[in-house]
Amino acid sequence: MTGVVPPGDPAPTPDAAIERFRRHVEERFGVTATDYDALWSWSVREPARFWRAVWEFFDLDELAAEPLGEGDEAVLADARMPGARWFPGVKLNYVAQVLRHAGLPGAAIVGLDETGARTEIAWSELPGMVASLAATLRNLGVGPGDVVAAYLPDIPEAVVAFLATASLGAIWSGCGQDYAPQGAAGRLGQLRPKVLFSAAGYRWGGKDIDKRADSAELAGLLDGLVAHITIGDAPAGAPGAIDFGEALSTPTAEFSPLAVDVDHPLWVLFSSGTTGRPKGIVHGHGGVVVEHLKATALHGDLSSDDVFFWQTALSWMMWNYQVAGLLCGARIVCYSGSPLYPDADRLWQIVADEKVTYFGTSPGQLQASRKAGLEPGDQHDLSALRTLGSTGSALAPDLFVWVDEHVKKGLPISSISGGTDIVSAFAGGSTGVPVVPGELSVRYLGVALESWSPDGRPQVGEVGELVVTEPMPSMPVSFWDDPDGARYRAAYFEHEWQGPTSHPDGPVWRHGDWVTVTDRGSLVIHGRSDATLNRHGIRMGSADIYEVVESLDEVAEAFVLGVDGPDGKYWMPLFVTLVPGAVLDDALEKRIASAVAERLSRRHVPDEVIEAPGIPHTRTGKKLEVPVTAILAGRSEVNVDPRSVDDYSLIEWYAEQGRSHRW
Repeated sequence: MTGVVPPGDPAPTPDAAIERFRRHVEERFGVTATDYDALWSWSVREPARFWRAVWEFFDLDELAAEPLGEGDEAVLADARMPGARWFPGVKLNYVAQVLRHAGLPGAAIVGLDETGARTEIAWSELPGMVASLAATLRNLGVGPGDVVAAYLPDIPEAVVAFLATASLGAIWSGCGQDYAPQGAAGRLGQLRPKVLFSAAGYRWGGKDIDKRADSAELAGLLDGLVAHITIGDAPAGAPGAIDFGEALSTPTAEFSPLAVDVDHPLWVLFSSGTTGRPKGIVHGHGGVVVEHLKATALHGDLSSDDVFFWQTALSWMMWNYQVAGLLCGARIVCYSGSPLYPDADRLWQIVADEKVTYFGTSPGQLQASRKAGLEPGDQHDLSALRTLGSTGSALAPDLFVWVDEHVKKGLPISSISGGTDIVSAFAGGSTGVPVVPGELSVRYLGVALESWSPDGRPQVGEVGELVVTEPMPSMPVSFWDDPDGARYRAAYFEHEWQGPTSHPDGPVWRHGDWVTVTDRGSLVIHGRSDATLNRHGIRMGSADIYEVVESLDEVAEAFVLGVDGPDGKYWMPLFVTLVPGAVLDDALEKRIASAVAERLSRRHVPDEVIEAPGIPHTRTGKKLEVPVTAILAGRSEVNVDPRSVDDYSLIEWYAEQGRSHRW
């Protein structure tokens, strides 16, 4: 499982976007970039010229109030982190780039739910819908800098509401309806939104989920709210509620999105907030436009010929990333149901029915497909599918191979790693670059990513801290309610290295992941560096354990923790949930221990294997390793916010495991 999938060393076709971009760079800047590595090296060595090349390649002067000036300082006036100044003086709007494609035929947005109901918004309809809804918001007093919040499932109306908001220079923030009202208010309430969008409900796991009462409760928790726009039946007792259909009927004069400063806030995304107040992360119009065009059009090769579907929710940054398909003229597919209902085949059916060309999913969905014995390539017509993306956690090598053997032979797999922090990816797959199971193929263009040792030295072939040594345009403009930037600096830039760092220009971005950069320039992600398994003085990331254990057919999901105890003692339990019908007996325990010992490390065989009723996750699917480790250690100061966890009832079960453990 260590070979290349697909075999060989593919080259991008001459009409691939990244190949056309490479030729543009060579002609415009006289750079010789014969392969991806050379192009990447230039992009991080000359960031101002690289991002000018992106600006020119996508003809963004057409969006800007004035053309981009000459010279490197017109692109990057100050490269210090934090606080790099990108495109100073330039004004544009994210929505203008979307509406450039309004002349395309067919649907821009498709909506699907669990019942199979399907809706479409045509490219030709989109400008009028955005203009009318923007006029309604303007009539409600919404203007530049005001906040519009959403409590919605992944439906086309959410995309239209976002575009209308952003077109006015107002700030968008979304939350999925899987959050209870108090949990949603813990995020959206910080922003004091003027307008709230909500839906009457959605269907999940075969059940209709009525969210009208929750929507009304949330509206009551938001100070300063002036209007509540509802999709479907309005909540009972919601005074002044405006029907979404009515909001789309406001007459409009000639419409064009308001050009705003590059760093004008576009949206606020939130950290998981499992053990503290969720952090509001603010991104700007210009940084998102150039970063998302680079990531989706250059690396993903998305264009108006594509159908882009990433199974996601409004609380997850991948919703924002999926909307970026519209920046490229691609059709996007919104799905509001469970990815595993009525069974693990559901998403493959959507991919086939909608002729999806780029399908984004999670390791969990792929693992569920494998363990269900699915043969998507035989059961469906996947001839349109040309790329499969995966994120949320590291994609294990055996799943790369499973996709190649059971989904589509030679299908490029883009396992990506990034985050809410940059609302994009640091690394992933890229057109024309070989795919190796278990690896992210490349560091993305313009991402000066390195693996650093504890004393701040770059290293190759060794596990280290993931750092970024040069600014990216989509790094946060700020954190919400952080006037002096103290929380922003503390989050990424104030790590104490054990020796002098090798970077002369100031702080570097430390992301909090363990990573290996190979001598081929690919990456292996090993999990969070703040959840390290330090067994007998040897560090290991939890992702390495999960890769081995979750490959066993009986194991649905694994959860490994390293707990420091009294007198230097160390406990490393492995919690597992099992597939239906499986039993955790001595034989399975021995197979798990043998798999870890033989495929990974004898030093990291767990002390015990415990069957758990479930694994706690954040609302975006991240395993709660850090807080649960602290709970097992008996630390009294740990306070997990019930609103940020998918199943808070599990926390007490894990606390009891810690209390009953005999050191």
